[in-house]
Amino acid sequence: MASLLSAQSLTKTIASRHLFDEVSLSVHDRERLALIGPNGSGKSTLLRILAGQDRADTGEVVIRKGVRVAYVSQKDAFEDGATVRSAVLDELLACMKRGGANAPAHLHDEHEAELAATLTLDRVGFVDLDQPAASLSGGQRKRLAIARELAKLPDCVLLDEPTNHLDVEGIDWLEDVLTNGLGAGLGDGPFASVVVTHDREFLESVATRIAELSRQYPQGLFAIDGDYSEFLRRKSEFLDGQARQEQALANQVREDLRWLGRGAQARRTKSKSRIDASYERMDELAELRERNAANKATSIDWEATGRLTQKLIVARAVTKAYGDKVLFRDVDLVLSPGQRLGLLGRNGSGKSTLIKVLTGEIPPDAPTERALRAAAEAVNLPPGLPPPGTVKRADKLRTVVFSQHRTEIDPAMTLGDAMSPNSDAVIYRGRTLHINTWARKFLFRAEQLKQPVRSLSGGEQARIHIARLMLEPADVLVLDEPTNDLDIPSLEVLEESLEEFPGAVVLVTHDRAMLARLSTHILAIGFGEDGEARHFVDYAQWERASQAAKRAAKGKSSGTASAGGGGVASGATAGESGGGSATVAAPAAGKKKLTYKEQRELAEIEPEIHRTEELAKQLEAQMNDPGVIGDYKKFEEVSRAFAAAQAKVATLFERWAELDARQ
Repeated sequence: MASLLSAQSLTKTIASRHLFDEVSLSVHDRERLALIGPNGSGKSTLLRILAGQDRADTGEVVIRKGVRVAYVSQKDAFEDGATVRSAVLDELLACMKRGGANAPAHLHDEHEAELAATLTLDRVGFVDLDQPAASLSGGQRKRLAIARELAKLPDCVLLDEPTNHLDVEGIDWLEDVLTNGLGAGLGDGPFASVVVTHDREFLESVATRIAELSRQYPQGLFAIDGDYSEFLRRKSEFLDGQARQEQALANQVREDLRWLGRGAQARRTKSKSRIDASYERMDELAELRERNAANKATSIDWEATGRLTQKLIVARAVTKAYGDKVLFRDVDLVLSPGQRLGLLGRNGSGKSTLIKVLTGEIPPDAPTERALRAAAEAVNLPPGLPPPGTVKRADKLRTVVFSQHRTEIDPAMTLGDAMSPNSDAVIYRGRTLHINTWARKFLFRAEQLKQPVRSLSGGEQARIHIARLMLEPADVLVLDEPTNDLDIPSLEVLEESLEEFPGAVVLVTHDRAMLARLSTHILAIGFGEDGEARHFVDYAQWERASQAAKRAAKGKSSGTASAGGGGVASGATAGESGGGSATVAAPAAGKKKLTYKEQRELAEIEPEIHRTEELAKQLEAQMNDPGVIGDYKKFEEVSRAFAAAQAKVATLFERWAELDARQ
């Protein structure tokens, strides 16, 4: 496979901080390379060096002649006053003017650049091309930044933490683009990519090769061909072997020390070469121990208050709108100790706003007429429910919020002041710990305590926030995008700590692996065509419902079946790529016609779909009933029935599509 670019023996030091040494890496044609590693290991710096945005202290990057490389940084920057269209078009025109190796060879004039910008933005999913870039959500800005680079038709695109601000739907889109390209008219298929990411689902489904940058490896880099599961297997084998090597070398060094420690008379007979070899083994052992010690993650242990109250937060029919835009309507929710609620929704759907309503930072709107009417008609409601349009919190509720914006710390502060603002010690679980000890718990070295926060990596800054929040006892932990910038070992430790936290957790994250592992309950905001907030028993159920909704929407947009006139797709496709259902092509020549039994089945299947959809709607309405939400056994029973109904709808759609295609 042809190499597009290669890095040879790269070394980089920033100030007194040594990032990596003698690292070599290559990227091949259409390869999808994922670059992972501990926070502060230099992944973003290495990516900038590959992109030509930064220079290594030693070593070189060689790009094959004619290869165009694009780079998308973590932070999205657009010119003041830029629109969606101008952000892409102006970059294309500037790139054409600059010329050079990265100039878009497929563009020759401004008209062609305008067409390329419009076509790319259409494929990326933008509708209003005159919308100001400044008004976009974080996820939309990230899409625009990616579109700006993809419009150049690069041979290789370098992306630094692209999933940080994308919602789940946006990550699905990015996975499809990296795997399949943008489509006809925008390149001849997939391009090569290098992605810095800690999204484990992304690594599993997209990466064809994974490389980890870390001091725990002898060359500073460990790379394998394959997905994330294969990487974990090979990494475990390597580190186990390295640990055994340390043990064997330690035994040899003990023998060397005994030999070197013999009396003065024996020294005259000692070979200088053997003495030198002994000291070399000691140096090698010290290096091995340092590498193996680098294979550690920070420990995270949230402190709970031990409150026994069963209902920490109860929200009844809460609504929030800004102007004409309704974010969510008539949301019912009960948070109890041990519950871990996952909030899902597109960027801008209102997840962060709902958190502010639940924590009391902002009030909900007045109750809707529908909520008031439902309250008047309700019977046998659980005791203690607040009136519609209100949130009831347990007395003296202690809530700790991890904000995605992380603006609480002054970047000019030193690490030591940020972790312990008032003294050189902290009080954790009734014990006094010196700042050096507290910093080591989060993998910071004593010499880093004088560094300004701004000099630390994004992941290291995230660890500072976690360290500060861990000092506050909590009944409810609210984590708004806590995974941004955290390395994979830290993510796994965070998951373990949240599983053990006895209070309630509200989790907003794009990390699908974390949602699947932790969530005991899912609330999806803006779900489906009606945009209502809906409850699901776990992430797997939400995923099935989401795919079923996509298939249903696809069916409706494709037309109405000739028999029955009832809203089932009659087009060639009964699903969407990646949605778990097959694409149904036109019937092949010679394929058998439907039997009489199959014709009867086809005639009866559409009414059955409608009946099952109606059942699913009724069950979903029960799941949103405050009385059901407050009864966990009943809620679980209804949720299972709802999941079964949705699964049946999906199966019926696929069977209908198969029979209809043959007909």
